[in-house]
Amino acid sequence: MKFLLDLLLLLPLLIVCCLESFVKLFIPKRRKSVAGEIVLITGAGHGIGRLTAYEFAKLKSKLVLWDINKHGLEETAAKCKGLGAKVYTFVVDCSNREDIYSSAKKVKAEIGDVSILVNNAGVVYTSDLFATQDAQIEKTFEVNILAHFWTTKAFLPAMMKNNHGHVVTVASAAGHISVPFLLAYCSSKFSAVGFHKALTDELAALQITGVKTTCLCPNFVNTGFIKNPSTSLGPALEPEEVVNRLMNGILTEQKMIFIPSSVAFLTILERILPERFLAVLKRKINIKFDAVIGYKMKAQ
Repeated sequence: MKFLLDLLLLLPLLIVCCLESFVKLFIPKRRKSVAGEIVLITGAGHGIGRLTAYEFAKLKSKLVLWDINKHGLEETAAKCKGLGAKVYTFVVDCSNREDIYSSAKKVKAEIGDVSILVNNAGVVYTSDLFATQDAQIEKTFEVNILAHFWTTKAFLPAMMKNNHGHVVTVASAAGHISVPFLLAYCSSKFSAVGFHKALTDELAALQITGVKTTCLCPNFVNTGFIKNPSTSLGPALEPEEVVNRLMNGILTEQKMIFIPSSVAFLTILERILPERFLAVLKRKINIKFDAVIGYKMKAQ
């Protein structure tokens, strides 16, 4: 009963906060400068990581690019250098903790303290539980979430010491809403969203006000990893659109970025609507893509 009374006493504050948020919708947010910042991007050899590197290069950041694909990494670095940025490349296997830690040590010794960390590297296997090999499940978690722990443990201490920095988590709408035949991927992305939220709260609890966090949660992105995706929410997103929204979110220190914005509405509906209605709604959304199905129904 006391807790309910305490909640009622918070009602005036809730009204004030809602009004404040509404007013802020009409006030352009100030974009911070990232010129001279040391920005480390994992998975920079292709897709969202590559385009994000291009945008930071245009803003005169110093780039540290990681990827397991040396050729893709070199292509990204060449374009960034052409845009006038200073670029350092490291071939890193983000599924390997020791490789991450040893590469991080080299970065700190040879370049300096990373002030913006973009955890972007990811893998996806489009198959049901039985068709997804054990090694693929392990790889999904090693790259999509465990790597976030290792990179953040390596670079966050300097940010906290300086009370200045930014940790960016590239997650997915599949980190909020489950999708059949993406079981390992959804599980890892739910973990990534949880990592972002818990890290944000931990920094607040430690009163580290200068280290910011941002989490990107897009719908299907047209990067070629998932074949023939479709949904009634709209066509697959183009990487350029996603990166434009991501960069705006980083520069305005937005905590959670949903693309499209309707994904945020769906996450609320999932928590309040009856299960039967949700099942109908999910059929209406009609998510489809090419997937390997290992489970076969027994003949009746």
